[in-house]
Amino acid sequence: DVDSAPVAEIGPLVEGHSWFPQRVNAGFMQILNRQEIKLRVYERGAGETLACGTGACAAVVFGIRQGWLDARVTVHARGGDIVIEWAGAGHPVIMTGPAVTVFHGEIEL
Repeated sequence: DVDSAPVAEIGPLVEGHSWFPQRVNAGFMQILNRQEIKLRVYERGAGETLACGTGACAAVVFGIRQGWLDARVTVHARGGDIVIEWAGAGHPVIMTGPAVTVFHGEIEL
């Protein structure tokens, strides 16, 4: 159950583990069925994020390679849903979903 997973506690431990000298993102996936997962991601240097496209792609490809997921999967993240498709080795991973501006600003250097 990723909704109750201790992401804020486990994420930093995985991110900074000695196995990952340059740190790593930690993804927490719950398989709902062969076409749907829930995902939470603790991103290195940023903490938990509302969504992570690369994390969603990685989770789905892993699930497909393990035989747990079909080739088209809806990923439910706290920031919204996206669809990931992968036809297997040699094929691109396709991510489809909404894109919105969440910040606009200027900085003078």
